[in-house]
This record gives sequence, structure tokens and C-alpha cells, in this order.
Amino acid sequence: MNPPSTHPSGRSDAAGHTRPHARLSAVDWEHGALAMISEQGVAALAVEALARRLGVTKGSFYWHFRNREALLAAALARWEADDERELQRHVEAAADEPRERLRALFRWVSGETQSHRIYAALLQALDHPLVKPMMTRVSQRRMELLVLAFRQAGLGREQAQHRARLTYAAYVGFLQLNLTLELPHLSHEQYEAYVEHVIEALVPLSCGHP
Repeated sequence: MNPPSTHPSGRSDAAGHTRPHARLSAVDWEHGALAMISEQGVAALAVEALARRLGVTKGSFYWHFRNREALLAAALARWEADDERELQRHVEAAADEPRERLRALFRWVSGETQSHRIYAALLQALDHPLVKPMMTRVSQRRMELLVLAFRQAGLGREQAQHRARLTYAAYVGFLQLNLTLELPHLSHEQYEAYVEHVIEALVPLSCGHP
């Protein structure tokens, strides 16, 4: 019986099929980079380590990217675009009633674990010239959406701005406490109770009443 075939830029699977470098798309590399960043941070992103993680050789990488910084730039751009698209999609799909729309938004955001981990990792890399401008744009966009949501829920402009800032500070602070400082993790039940407490504390009771 002949041994499984191999490819100089790939490797055989159990069935003898190869994984040539052309098989992985740029998107695959970008998603792989974001997964590595979420687990190990921006500084840990390296072409050779990511290639091993994806099960290919470095030759696959150079089909799509010039160097590590080009990959990082593409991965960050993809995360930013995906974040904006998903946020807008959930806002548009939420209930018509403004306060219920806010509650649905909070509950959806609370379940986006991978996005939280990426955001927390990027917070630790704000000294990187590619990271800080992107994080500023993402945070500003989210803040503007929150201000609009609170205005629609009946708060005045200044009140809505304060409530949006408080909401975002609570979000970032929670990530820092639980993902960066690695304090004891909440159980699923405790986390759900915490999310409901945040909703109760931050969403206006009725339109025009903070």
C-alpha cells in the first residue's frame, strides 16, 4: 500500500489528503490571528506559531500577506468591520420599544464571549500604532450608539451622554476585572444575575424618567 501523499507546503490528514497552502484563505489567517490574540495577546502573534496552530507551513502565509504587521492590520480591520456590522444588525432586529431595545442589546453583548476576549487583549496593546486608532474608532462608535439609544429611551442629551459613558465604563471595567486581572470567575447563574442587575441599574424605568 502506498503511503499517504504529501505536499511541500502542506501536510497529510488521516485519509491521506493534503492541505496545500492555497487551501487557507486570507480570511482563515485573519480569524486564526484573532483567536491567537484573544488567548495570548497581540505580542504573541507570530507567523510561525500561527502556521503551526492552523496546521500548515509558513508558505501558506506568504500567499496572502507580506509580513506579520500586514496580517495584524488585516485581522484588526476584519474585527472592526465585523463588530460594526453585528452591532448594527442586532440593533435593527431588536424590539421597537426603546427601553426593550436597550435591554436586548445588553443581553446580546453579554453573550459575545470571543469579542470580549479580543477587546480585552487589545486594551493591553494600546501602545501599538495599529491598535490604538482602531480601538478609538470602535469605542467612539459604540458610545455614539449608546447615546442615541438612551436618547430614544427618553433621556436628555447630557443625561444620555453620562449614561452611555457609565455603561461603557462598566463594560470595560468588567473585562479588566474578569479577563485581565483574572479575578474568580462568576458562575453562569451569577453572570446572568449580574447582567440583569446592570440592565435594571442603567436602563431608564420609563421614557423621560432616568
